Amino acid sequence: MTLGIVGTVGVPAKYGGFETLVHHLVIHLHDRFDMTVYCSKKAYDEEERMDEFNGAKLEYIPLNANGAQSIFYDLWSLILALRTCDAALVLGVSGCIFLPIIKLFTRKKIMVNIDGLEWRRPKWGRFAKRFLLFSEKMACKYADEIITDNRILKEYVKIRYSRDSRLIEYGADHVAQVQKRPKDAIRYPFLNKKYAFKVARIEPENNIHIILEAFSKLPYQPFVIVGNWNNSQYGKDLKARFDKFKHIYLLDPIYQSEELNLLRSNAHFYVHGHSAGGTNPSLVEAMFLGLPIVSYDVIYNRVTTNNQAIFFENGIDLYQIVGNIDFQPLAQVAENLRLIAERKYTWKKMAMLYGDVVENPQPTIVPKRKQPALSIRTLQRYSQSG
Repeated sequence: MTLGIVGTVGVPAKYGGFETLVHHLVIHLHDRFDMTVYCSKKAYDEEERMDEFNGAKLEYIPLNANGAQSIFYDLWSLILALRTCDAALVLGVSGCIFLPIIKLFTRKKIMVNIDGLEWRRPKWGRFAKRFLLFSEKMACKYADEIITDNRILKEYVKIRYSRDSRLIEYGADHVAQVQKRPKDAIRYPFLNKKYAFKVARIEPENNIHIILEAFSKLPYQPFVIVGNWNNSQYGKDLKARFDKFKHIYLLDPIYQSEELNLLRSNAHFYVHGHSAGGTNPSLVEAMFLGLPIVSYDVIYNRVTTNNQAIFFENGIDLYQIVGNIDFQPLAQVAENLRLIAERKYTWKKMAMLYGDVVENPQPTIVPKRKQPALSIRTLQRYSQSG
Protein backbone atom coordinates (compact mmCIF):
# COMPACT_ATOMS: atom_id res chain seq x y z
CA MET A 1 0.00 0.00 0.00
CA THR A 2 1.34 3.44 -0.91
CA LEU A 3 1.16 6.26 1.65
CA GLY A 4 1.93 9.94 1.16
CA ILE A 5 2.83 12.07 4.20
CA VAL A 6 1.95 15.75 3.92
CA GLY A 7 2.35 18.85 6.10
CA THR A 8 5.86 18.77 7.56
CA VAL A 9 9.17 20.41 6.75
CA GLY A 10 10.47 16.96 5.87
CA VAL A 11 12.96 14.29 6.85
CA PRO A 12 15.56 13.75 8.15
CA ALA A 13 13.96 15.67 11.02
CA LYS A 14 15.55 19.04 11.68
CA TYR A 15 12.68 21.20 12.87
CA GLY A 16 10.02 20.09 15.35
CA GLY A 17 7.56 17.54 16.68
CA PHE A 18 5.77 16.56 13.47
CA GLU A 19 9.10 16.17 11.68
CA THR A 20 10.34 13.86 14.45
CA LEU A 21 7.09 11.91 14.17
CA VAL A 22 7.53 11.39 10.43
CA HIS A 23 11.19 10.50 10.93
CA HIS A 24 10.15 7.60 13.16
CA LEU A 25 7.15 6.57 11.07
CA VAL A 26 9.55 6.07 8.19
CA ILE A 27 11.96 4.08 10.35
CA HIS A 28 9.29 1.74 11.74
CA LEU A 29 6.85 1.47 8.81
CA HIS A 30 9.03 1.50 5.68
CA ASP A 31 8.68 -2.28 5.30
CA ARG A 32 4.89 -2.09 5.75
CA PHE A 33 4.08 0.72 3.29
CA ASP A 34 5.56 2.23 0.16
CA MET A 35 5.96 5.75 1.60
CA THR A 36 6.52 9.17 0.08
CA VAL A 37 7.30 12.17 2.30
CA TYR A 38 6.76 15.66 0.90
CA CYS A 39 9.50 18.07 2.02
CA SER A 40 10.17 21.78 1.76
CA LYS A 41 12.94 22.47 -0.74
CA LYS A 42 13.65 25.74 1.07
CA ALA A 43 14.45 23.98 4.35
CA TYR A 44 17.19 21.75 2.93
CA ASP A 45 20.35 22.85 1.18
CA GLU A 46 21.02 21.20 -2.14
CA GLU A 47 23.62 18.86 -0.65
CA GLU A 48 21.16 17.82 2.07
CA ARG A 49 18.41 16.73 -0.31
CA MET A 50 18.05 13.00 -0.89
CA ASP A 51 15.95 10.83 -3.17
CA GLU A 52 14.99 8.59 -0.29
CA PHE A 53 15.35 8.18 3.46
CA ASN A 54 15.11 4.79 5.17
CA GLY A 55 13.24 3.39 2.19
CA ALA A 56 10.78 6.29 1.86
CA LYS A 57 10.82 8.42 -1.29
CA LEU A 58 11.31 12.15 -0.77
CA GLU A 59 9.63 14.79 -2.94
CA TYR A 60 10.59 18.45 -2.57
CA ILE A 61 8.10 21.31 -2.88
CA PRO A 62 9.53 24.80 -3.64
CA LEU A 63 7.59 26.54 -0.86
CA ASN A 64 8.03 27.11 2.87
CA ALA A 65 6.27 24.57 5.07
CA ASN A 66 5.44 27.19 7.68
CA GLY A 67 3.89 30.64 7.69
CA ALA A 68 1.44 31.86 5.04
CA GLN A 69 2.94 29.57 2.38
CA SER A 70 2.02 26.50 4.44
CA ILE A 71 -1.54 26.57 3.05
CA PHE A 72 -0.38 26.18 -0.55
CA TYR A 73 2.53 23.94 0.46
CA ASP A 74 0.07 21.49 2.03
CA LEU A 75 -2.34 21.74 -0.91
CA TRP A 76 0.40 21.13 -3.48
CA SER A 77 1.75 18.18 -1.49
CA LEU A 78 -1.71 16.67 -0.97
CA ILE A 79 -2.61 16.85 -4.67
CA LEU A 80 0.65 15.10 -5.58
CA ALA A 81 0.09 12.48 -2.89
CA LEU A 82 -3.44 11.68 -4.05
CA ARG A 83 -2.25 11.31 -7.66
CA THR A 84 0.33 8.65 -6.81
CA CYS A 85 -0.59 7.13 -3.42
CA ASP A 86 -3.43 4.99 -2.08
CA ALA A 87 -3.78 7.13 1.05
CA ALA A 88 -2.53 10.42 2.47
CA LEU A 89 -1.62 11.34 6.03
CA VAL A 90 -1.93 15.10 6.61
CA LEU A 91 -0.22 16.59 9.66
CA GLY A 92 -1.86 19.86 10.69
CA VAL A 93 -4.98 21.59 9.38
CA SER A 94 -3.77 24.69 7.51
CA GLY A 95 -4.27 23.10 4.08
CA CYS A 96 -7.51 21.33 5.00
CA ILE A 97 -9.61 24.30 3.94
CA PHE A 98 -9.52 22.73 0.47
CA LEU A 99 -10.73 19.27 1.57
CA PRO A 100 -14.38 19.79 0.53
CA ILE A 101 -13.20 20.37 -3.06
CA ILE A 102 -10.54 17.66 -3.02
CA LYS A 103 -13.03 15.04 -1.79
CA LEU A 104 -15.21 15.72 -4.86
CA PHE A 105 -12.46 14.27 -7.05
CA THR A 106 -11.11 11.34 -5.04
CA ARG A 107 -12.21 8.46 -2.89
CA LYS A 108 -8.72 7.82 -1.63
CA LYS A 109 -8.32 7.78 2.13
CA ILE A 110 -7.26 11.04 3.77
CA MET A 111 -6.22 11.00 7.43
CA VAL A 112 -5.60 14.23 9.36
CA ASN A 113 -3.74 14.75 12.62
CA ILE A 114 -5.29 18.05 13.76
CA ASP A 115 -2.39 18.85 16.13
CA GLY A 116 -3.63 21.06 19.00
CA LEU A 117 -6.25 23.81 19.03
CA GLU A 118 -4.04 25.93 16.82
CA TRP A 119 -6.70 28.61 16.42
CA ARG A 120 -6.61 29.39 20.16
CA ARG A 121 -2.94 30.34 20.26
CA PRO A 122 -2.45 33.98 21.36
CA LYS A 123 0.16 34.63 18.68
CA TRP A 124 -2.47 34.61 15.91
CA GLY A 125 -4.54 37.63 14.96
CA ARG A 126 -8.31 37.58 14.55
CA PHE A 127 -8.27 36.67 10.85
CA ALA A 128 -5.71 33.88 11.32
CA LYS A 129 -7.70 32.42 14.22
CA ARG A 130 -10.89 32.35 12.16
CA PHE A 131 -9.06 30.78 9.24
CA LEU A 132 -7.51 28.07 11.42
CA LEU A 133 -10.82 27.32 13.13
CA PHE A 134 -12.50 26.97 9.74
CA SER A 135 -9.66 24.71 8.52
CA GLU A 136 -10.05 22.57 11.63
CA LYS A 137 -13.79 22.32 10.93
CA MET A 138 -13.17 21.24 7.33
CA ALA A 139 -10.62 18.66 8.49
CA CYS A 140 -13.00 17.17 11.04
CA LYS A 141 -15.93 17.16 8.59
CA TYR A 142 -14.29 15.82 5.45
CA ALA A 143 -11.28 13.71 6.47
CA ASP A 144 -11.80 9.96 6.49
CA GLU A 145 -9.97 9.61 9.79
CA ILE A 146 -9.11 12.14 12.50
CA ILE A 147 -6.06 11.63 14.72
CA THR A 148 -5.66 13.42 18.05
CA ASP A 149 -2.62 13.29 20.32
CA ASN A 150 -4.24 13.91 23.70
CA ARG A 151 -7.32 12.51 25.45
CA ILE A 152 -8.72 16.03 25.95
CA LEU A 153 -8.44 16.79 22.23
CA LYS A 154 -10.19 13.51 21.47
CA GLU A 155 -13.06 14.59 23.71
CA TYR A 156 -13.10 18.04 22.11
CA VAL A 157 -13.47 16.58 18.60
CA LYS A 158 -16.22 14.25 19.78
CA ILE A 159 -18.22 17.08 21.36
CA ARG A 160 -17.68 19.82 18.79
CA TYR A 161 -17.78 17.83 15.57
CA SER A 162 -19.54 14.57 16.54
CA ARG A 163 -16.53 12.63 15.26
CA ASP A 164 -14.60 9.92 16.96
CA SER A 165 -10.84 10.14 16.53
CA ARG A 166 -7.88 7.83 16.94
CA LEU A 167 -5.80 8.74 19.96
CA ILE A 168 -2.10 8.51 19.07
CA GLU A 169 0.40 10.40 21.22
CA TYR A 170 4.15 10.95 20.68
CA GLY A 171 7.23 8.87 21.20
CA ALA A 172 10.21 9.96 23.28
CA ASP A 173 12.63 7.04 23.26
CA HIS A 174 14.83 8.75 20.67
CA VAL A 175 16.35 10.89 23.45
CA ALA A 176 19.29 9.63 25.50
CA GLN A 177 21.31 10.51 28.56
CA VAL A 178 24.61 12.20 27.71
CA GLN A 179 27.23 12.37 30.44
CA LYS A 180 29.01 15.69 30.75
CA ARG A 181 32.77 15.82 30.16
CA PRO A 182 35.27 18.40 31.44
CA LYS A 183 35.47 20.01 27.99
CA ASP A 184 31.69 20.44 27.91
CA ALA A 185 31.81 22.59 31.03
CA ILE A 186 34.20 24.94 29.23
CA ARG A 187 31.53 25.70 26.64
CA TYR A 188 28.68 25.59 29.15
CA PRO A 189 29.90 26.60 32.62
CA PHE A 190 26.45 26.05 34.11
CA LEU A 191 26.89 22.27 33.65
CA ASN A 192 28.71 22.23 36.99
CA LYS A 193 25.72 23.84 38.70
CA LYS A 194 22.22 22.67 39.66
CA TYR A 195 20.51 24.44 36.79
CA ALA A 196 16.92 24.38 35.58
CA PHE A 197 16.32 23.82 31.88
CA LYS A 198 13.74 24.48 29.19
CA VAL A 199 13.60 24.15 25.40
CA ALA A 200 10.74 25.74 23.48
CA ARG A 201 9.60 27.99 20.69
CA ILE A 202 9.60 31.50 22.10
CA GLU A 203 5.88 32.18 21.89
CA PRO A 204 3.38 33.71 24.34
CA GLU A 205 1.37 30.51 24.79
CA ASN A 206 4.52 28.84 26.13
CA ASN A 207 4.55 31.40 28.96
CA ILE A 208 8.21 32.27 28.49
CA HIS A 209 7.61 35.76 29.98
CA ILE A 210 6.13 34.29 33.18
CA ILE A 211 8.97 31.81 33.58
CA LEU A 212 11.75 34.34 32.97
CA GLU A 213 10.15 36.85 35.34
CA ALA A 214 10.05 34.24 38.13
CA PHE A 215 13.65 33.12 37.61
CA SER A 216 14.91 36.70 37.40
CA LYS A 217 13.96 37.03 41.08
CA LEU A 218 15.93 33.90 42.03
CA PRO A 219 19.58 34.84 41.42
CA TYR A 220 20.93 31.71 43.14
CA GLN A 221 19.06 29.39 40.75
CA PRO A 222 20.69 29.10 37.28
CA PHE A 223 18.20 28.79 34.45
CA VAL A 224 18.99 27.71 30.88
CA ILE A 225 16.49 28.10 28.05
CA VAL A 226 16.98 27.20 24.39
CA GLY A 227 14.74 28.88 21.83
CA ASN A 228 14.28 30.92 18.66
CA TRP A 229 14.64 34.38 20.19
CA ASN A 230 15.00 36.26 16.92
CA ASN A 231 11.91 34.88 15.16
CA SER A 232 9.43 37.33 16.70
CA GLN A 233 9.24 40.68 18.44
CA TYR A 234 8.08 38.83 21.54
CA GLY A 235 11.33 36.85 21.62
CA LYS A 236 13.52 39.86 20.86
CA ASP A 237 11.92 41.87 23.65
CA LEU A 238 12.39 39.07 26.16
CA LYS A 239 16.02 38.58 25.20
CA ALA A 240 16.73 42.30 25.52
CA ARG A 241 15.10 42.37 28.95
CA PHE A 242 16.48 39.20 30.55
CA ASP A 243 19.85 38.69 28.85
CA LYS A 244 21.46 40.97 31.46
CA PHE A 245 20.84 38.47 34.27
CA LYS A 246 24.04 36.50 34.81
CA HIS A 247 22.26 33.40 36.13
CA ILE A 248 19.90 33.22 33.13
CA TYR A 249 21.32 31.68 29.93
CA LEU A 250 19.34 32.44 26.79
CA LEU A 251 20.66 30.07 24.12
CA ASP A 252 19.82 30.07 20.44
CA PRO A 253 18.19 27.00 18.83
CA ILE A 254 20.19 23.76 19.03
CA TYR A 255 19.40 21.20 16.33
CA GLN A 256 22.12 18.66 17.16
CA SER A 257 20.33 16.03 19.24
CA GLU A 258 23.42 14.97 21.22
CA GLU A 259 24.19 18.52 22.28
CA LEU A 260 20.59 19.18 23.26
CA ASN A 261 20.49 15.92 25.20
CA LEU A 262 23.71 16.94 26.97
CA LEU A 263 22.08 20.11 28.28
CA ARG A 264 18.75 18.68 29.33
CA SER A 265 19.84 15.31 30.69
CA ASN A 266 22.24 17.00 33.15
CA ALA A 267 19.67 19.50 34.43
CA HIS A 268 18.50 19.55 38.04
CA PHE A 269 14.89 19.88 36.88
CA TYR A 270 12.89 20.78 33.78
CA VAL A 271 10.40 23.66 33.41
CA HIS A 272 7.48 23.20 31.01
CA GLY A 273 5.38 26.26 30.21
CA HIS A 274 3.22 25.18 27.27
CA SER A 275 -0.45 26.07 27.65
CA ALA A 276 -1.82 25.22 24.19
CA GLY A 277 -1.96 22.06 22.16
CA GLY A 278 -2.11 18.46 23.24
CA THR A 279 0.73 16.08 24.07
CA ASN A 280 3.85 18.21 23.75
CA PRO A 281 7.01 16.49 22.41
CA SER A 282 9.47 18.37 24.64
CA LEU A 283 7.45 17.34 27.71
CA VAL A 284 7.44 13.60 26.96
CA GLU A 285 11.14 13.80 26.06
CA ALA A 286 11.94 15.34 29.45
CA MET A 287 9.86 12.59 31.08
CA PHE A 288 11.78 9.88 29.21
CA LEU A 289 15.08 11.39 30.35
CA GLY A 290 13.97 10.98 33.95
CA LEU A 291 13.88 14.68 34.80
CA PRO A 292 11.76 16.14 37.58
CA ILE A 293 9.28 18.43 35.84
CA VAL A 294 7.70 21.68 36.99
CA SER A 295 4.83 22.20 34.57
CA TYR A 296 2.28 24.88 33.77
CA ASP A 297 -1.08 23.71 35.06
CA VAL A 298 -3.32 22.98 32.08
CA ILE A 299 -5.36 19.87 31.56
CA TYR A 300 -3.26 18.71 28.58
CA ASN A 301 -0.11 18.63 30.70
CA ARG A 302 -1.90 16.87 33.55
CA VAL A 303 -3.12 14.17 31.17
CA THR A 304 0.33 13.74 29.60
CA THR A 305 2.08 13.41 32.97
CA ASN A 306 -0.75 11.52 34.67
CA ASN A 307 -0.76 14.28 37.33
CA GLN A 308 2.73 13.30 38.45
CA ALA A 309 4.55 16.58 37.70
CA ILE A 310 4.81 19.60 40.01
CA PHE A 311 2.34 22.20 38.74
CA PHE A 312 2.25 25.99 38.80
CA GLU A 313 -0.61 28.29 37.77
CA ASN A 314 1.21 31.63 37.59
CA GLY A 315 4.50 33.39 38.20
CA ILE A 316 4.01 33.58 41.96
CA ASP A 317 3.44 29.82 42.10
CA LEU A 318 6.55 29.17 40.04
CA TYR A 319 8.66 31.54 42.16
CA GLN A 320 7.61 29.74 45.35
CA ILE A 321 8.13 26.25 43.89
CA VAL A 322 11.57 27.00 42.49
CA GLY A 323 12.57 28.92 45.62
CA ASN A 324 11.90 25.75 47.62
CA ILE A 325 12.81 23.23 44.94
CA ASP A 326 15.08 21.14 47.17
CA PHE A 327 12.16 20.52 49.51
CA GLN A 328 10.21 18.89 46.66
CA PRO A 329 10.32 15.07 46.21
CA LEU A 330 12.30 15.46 42.99
CA ALA A 331 13.67 11.92 42.79
CA GLN A 332 10.22 10.38 43.16
CA VAL A 333 8.66 12.79 40.67
CA ALA A 334 11.39 11.98 38.14
CA GLU A 335 11.00 8.22 38.60
CA ASN A 336 7.22 8.33 38.28
CA LEU A 337 7.43 10.35 35.07
CA ARG A 338 10.13 8.12 33.58
CA LEU A 339 8.05 4.99 34.16
CA ILE A 340 5.02 6.60 32.51
CA ALA A 341 7.12 7.60 29.49
CA GLU A 342 8.66 4.15 29.11
CA ARG A 343 5.22 2.57 29.21
CA LYS A 344 3.32 5.05 27.00
CA TYR A 345 5.60 7.14 24.82
CA THR A 346 7.62 4.87 22.54
CA TRP A 347 7.96 5.34 18.80
CA LYS A 348 7.39 1.73 17.83
CA LYS A 349 4.05 1.77 19.63
CA MET A 350 3.03 5.06 17.99
CA ALA A 351 4.11 3.90 14.53
CA MET A 352 2.10 0.68 14.83
CA LEU A 353 -0.98 2.72 15.77
CA TYR A 354 -0.53 4.92 12.69
CA GLY A 355 -0.13 1.81 10.57
CA ASP A 356 -3.41 0.46 11.94
CA VAL A 357 -5.20 3.70 11.04
CA VAL A 358 -4.01 3.38 7.44
CA GLU A 359 -4.92 -0.29 7.08
CA ASN A 360 -8.02 -0.58 9.29
CA PRO A 361 -10.49 2.28 8.90
CA GLN A 362 -13.13 2.66 11.60
CA PRO A 363 -16.51 4.43 11.68
CA THR A 364 -15.92 7.90 13.06
CA ILE A 365 -19.39 9.48 13.33
CA VAL A 366 -20.74 9.42 16.87
CA PRO A 367 -24.20 10.45 18.07
CA LYS A 368 -24.48 13.92 19.55
CA ARG A 369 -24.91 13.89 23.31
CA LYS A 370 -27.52 16.14 24.85
CA GLN A 371 -25.47 16.57 28.00
CA PRO A 372 -21.79 16.03 27.15
CA ALA A 373 -19.49 15.01 29.97
CA LEU A 374 -17.14 17.85 29.12
CA SER A 375 -18.50 20.96 27.40
CA ILE A 376 -16.66 22.87 24.69
CA ARG A 377 -16.63 25.94 26.93
CA THR A 378 -14.97 23.88 29.66
CA LEU A 379 -12.40 22.52 27.21
CA GLN A 380 -11.61 26.01 25.97
CA ARG A 381 -11.14 27.24 29.52
CA TYR A 382 -8.90 24.30 30.35
CA SER A 383 -6.75 25.03 27.29
CA GLN A 384 -5.49 28.14 29.07
CA SER A 385 -5.71 27.34 32.78
CA GLY A 386 -5.70 24.32 35.00
